[in-house]
Amino acid sequence: MKRVLGLFVFLVPLVLGLEAGAQGPEQLFKGKQVLPPNTRLHTKNDGALTIVTAVPSAEETKTIFGIDLYAKNVQPVWVQVENRGDNTLYLTPLGLDPGYFTPRETANRSRSSSQHRLSGSFEKAGHTTMWVPSNSIQSGYIFTRVDEGTKSFNVDVVGDGTAHMLSFYVPVPGLRLDHYEVDMRAIYPEAELRHLDLPELVAELEKLPCCVRDKKGKSKGDPLNLVFIGEIQDIYYAFIRAGWDETETIYGSSVMKTAASALTGGRYRYSPVSALYAFGRPQDAAMQRARGSINERNHFRIWLTPLRYKNTPVWIGQISRDIGVHFTWKTIITHKIDPDVDETREYLLEDLAFSQAIRGFGYIGGTGAAPYDQPRGNLTGDPYFTDGRRLVMWLSGEPVAMDKIQVKDLTPYLTGAVGP
Repeated sequence: MKRVLGLFVFLVPLVLGLEAGAQGPEQLFKGKQVLPPNTRLHTKNDGALTIVTAVPSAEETKTIFGIDLYAKNVQPVWVQVENRGDNTLYLTPLGLDPGYFTPRETANRSRSSSQHRLSGSFEKAGHTTMWVPSNSIQSGYIFTRVDEGTKSFNVDVVGDGTAHMLSFYVPVPGLRLDHYEVDMRAIYPEAELRHLDLPELVAELEKLPCCVRDKKGKSKGDPLNLVFIGEIQDIYYAFIRAGWDETETIYGSSVMKTAASALTGGRYRYSPVSALYAFGRPQDAAMQRARGSINERNHFRIWLTPLRYKNTPVWIGQISRDIGVHFTWKTIITHKIDPDVDETREYLLEDLAFSQAIRGFGYIGGTGAAPYDQPRGNLTGDPYFTDGRRLVMWLSGEPVAMDKIQVKDLTPYLTGAVGP
């Protein structure tokens, strides 16, 4: 993407010169305005540039366009660009979605007898041309593929030898997401919070529970092999930017969608995950990355701890890779995990690094080793083996280049402790 934007930065002044010589960009679409779909506006500024975005829900989209676009895998994103500078800028839609639809293509996907009429309305509402003249405001829709839950996208604007790359994370009503059910600020009273330096943090992290538990707190399951240091919004922004999805709570509709996906082999990106326990409570949040089908996905669960490092929350988590399903006496049917849980842990590190979502990482102990020839079992009877390490990651809500990621040597602070 950086190379593409660099090419645009080089070409835009040349193209603008040609356009200006022909008829002047001011005559084309200066002042075009399309009303926003709702009041859930998200605004970002970068010098003389202001971007405002909004994403309509499925129901709002039906009201605005008179058709269920979500059912056609089309999600309109309203974008307003205010250019207070002296140069014409160019809005690049690829940042919102590399597979975006043109207005006429969106009309064609309707499969309606009134496609011709719809084409006109979509073209009036859409950003059919991406030039934004100086001292003007232009607004309209870009038609993207559907992302329910939180919509993550970039609005990239280039011109005047500069690339403006602004990231947005817009909640979209419609799903019943698990983390909406938890008030993270109310989990621990202020008196229980423990502010630690790095050696103290490592020591306390190694003493935390080694594994998840069942609801009664007796049987042990998968290892708690992740530690995140970051604000809750940094965690969500990091994972959503990396292509992970939120999870729905378990209720009638989500159960039906999960069952349908399992029967058809389809992908249900927001499928609920079962409750596992740490600190006497189920996970505070979970996220997943669907792969070939609902039976093949990576997912993790996280719990907020009472620990703080440099006034930043510290989380502990568990990650596994689903590779199929099998029957059990306890749950009738459940996912089967890849027994190499360390590989899944390392996959997550690589994924977040390539997505520019981490500032630093290191390793500590705490879960206890389980050799290949002496595996432990999780709560549904699947075996797993591990080197016993926890991966500690400092997350970032803003992109961090891979060559800027710090590899932190935490070995001087290791205690050798294994959590209960």
